[in-house]
Parts: sequence; C-alpha cells; structure tokens
Amino acid sequence: MKTSNPVLSRLGQAAERERSAGYGPYGPAGQPTGYGQPGYGEPYPTATGYPASPPAVRPMTIDDVVVKTVTLLGLTGISAVVAWNVIPASATGAAWIGAALVGLVLGLVISFMRVANPALVIAYAVIEGVFVGMVSKYFQNILGYDGIVLQAVVATFGVFFLMAVLYRARVIRATPKFTRAIISIMAGLFAMMLINFVLSLFGVNTGLRDNGAIGIIFSIVCIVVASLSFILNFNEIEEGVRMGLPQRYSWTAAFGILVGLVWLYIEILRLLSFLQGGDD
Repeated sequence: MKTSNPVLSRLGQAAERERSAGYGPYGPAGQPTGYGQPGYGEPYPTATGYPASPPAVRPMTIDDVVVKTVTLLGLTGISAVVAWNVIPASATGAAWIGAALVGLVLGLVISFMRVANPALVIAYAVIEGVFVGMVSKYFQNILGYDGIVLQAVVATFGVFFLMAVLYRARVIRATPKFTRAIISIMAGLFAMMLINFVLSLFGVNTGLRDNGAIGIIFSIVCIVVASLSFILNFNEIEEGVRMGLPQRYSWTAAFGILVGLVWLYIEILRLLSFLQGGDD
C-alpha cells in the first residue's frame, strides 16, 4: 500500500510487514509460503508434539479508529481545560512554548516509529491539550476576544465533518497527483513558518503571521490545506483497514487526525482574531 500522508507514512509499510510476517499459509502478494519454511507458513511445534497455530492479530476497523480518535480528543479537551484553569496568566507564554516544543518532539517520534505506541500517543494528546488550552486562553482572556474559542471549535469540527462527507461521497479523491500536491504544499507551509519564526528571533517581521493582507491570506491557505489533509488521512485509514492492518495501528491513525484538528483549530482561531481586528 502506497502511503499518502507524512503523519501516517508508516501505516502502509506496517501493513506489508504484517501481511508478509507469515501468520498464515500465504505470504506477500498472496503467494504460498510453504510449510517447509520455518517462520513463514509452518505451524509452530509445541511441547506435546502437536502443531499449534500462532496467535491471530485482530485487524483494525473504522470503529477502532473512531473510538481512539474520540478518546484522544477527550484527553486533549480535559488537558486544555485543566491547563486553562490551573496555569496562571503570567505563565501562559512559557507553558505555550514549552508544550509546543514537547509536542513537536513527541509528534516526530510517533511519526517515524515503526510500531504504534499508545502510551506516546496518549502523552501527545495531553501535551497538545496544554498547548491548545494556553493558546485559547491567550486569545480569549488576555487579548479579550469573547466567544472566539467556541467559534473556532465549532468551525473546526464543522470543517472536519464536511471533509468526511465529501470524502465519503467521493467528491474529493486522494489521487496520486492530489496527494503529492497536498504533501508538497504542507512541506512548503511548514518551512515558511519555521523561517518566519527564526527571523522573528532576530527582530525581522515578515508580516506572515500579522493582521494584514499577507497574514490573512496565509492563514486562509493554511486552513484550506489543513482541511484537505483530512482527505489523505481518510484514504490512508481506509486503505489500512482494507489491507488488514493490526488493531494497534488505530492509535496511529487517530494521532494523524488529532494533528490535523489541532493545526486547523489554531489557524481558524488566528484568522478569527484577524477578522475581529487583532494583531496576533
């Protein structure tokens, strides 16, 4: 299975490994492995001398991904509420930056691991909750945009469900050309954000994240790309289910959706602040 999303890039490789691991009489591409080849199709011997089949691996389902996604969103929401109420306003900036850095490291580790790790994914959701909580508190309480958080939450989930409907109806398809385009644009956007951040440390203001024509256009582009990235997620999950990916990889799939939702929420929050006349 060919991958189509950098966050879920290991899913396809994992599916191929599981299919060719020898848990049955067929190996890669459905070719018989032969019971004379230890470690492939040959039944495992037991102490009694009778062959025993290896334990079956339950395949991932759409329901598994839905349950894990809801779980991660719940943890993120609870963590955000706790951080909002516990961390004082004077420490908002430090907590914001600290959670962003820790979340970035955890996200990279999860993205490039070969085996799904539920503990790391759960830890990521909690850390992202702190990040989201601090950003939300900054915009609503410190900058004074009343109701902006609720507006951003409603808009985020509205866009997510719209993309799910469009994907289900096959209005938007994850074709190879579409996939390459979205991944390339995402890489370009993140590179621009990184360069802008580094320049800001030296006092250079590019206007990329300010309330102006450039900032508004950039935020809109980010929102569109973040929305379209869900199409890649849905396609990757659908292919993983079709190929019989093990159930534990539903955590990785849910992680990919959470990453997209957090990115989309932050960009919508920023755009709403621009439209209300803010400079951040």
